[in-house]
Amino acid sequence: MTTPEGPCPCGWGEPFAGCCGRYLGGRAAPTAEALMRSRYTAFAVGDREHLLRTWDPATRPDGLDLDAGVEWRRLLVLATTGGSPFDDTGTVEFEAHHRQAGRRGVQHENSAFTRVAGVWLYVGPVGNLVA
Repeated sequence: MTTPEGPCPCGWGEPFAGCCGRYLGGRAAPTAEALMRSRYTAFAVGDREHLLRTWDPATRPDGLDLDAGVEWRRLLVLATTGGSPFDDTGTVEFEAHHRQAGRRGVQHENSAFTRVAGVWLYVGPVGNLVA
C-alpha cells in the first residue's frame, strides 16, 4: 500500500505525496513523462478516475476496469521525445513490470501524449512493442 510518506511507485525516488500523489490529486503534470509516471502510479494504486481524467477524450474508453490481481512492480522509462512544458506533443517509451498469478510480465509501450489548454493528456500507444 502506498502512503504519502512512502516512496512513489513511479520510481523517481520521491515520497508519493510530493511526486505522483499531487497529480493523482488533480494537479496538472508539467511534462508528458510526469503524466506517464502518474498514470503508471494510478494503475499501481487503483486510481481509475485519474486514468480516465488524463486520457484524451478522442481516444478515451467509456469505462475502465482495473485488474486487482495485477501487482505493478517497477517502471523503466526508456526514451522520451518532446513532451516538455514548451511542447504540445510528446512520446514516452517505457516498460512496466508486473506480477499476476505468480508470473512476471512486462508491458512495453511507446505512448503518445498531447497538451491541450496547458494540460497533458494520454492519447494511446504509438505502435505495438514486444518486450
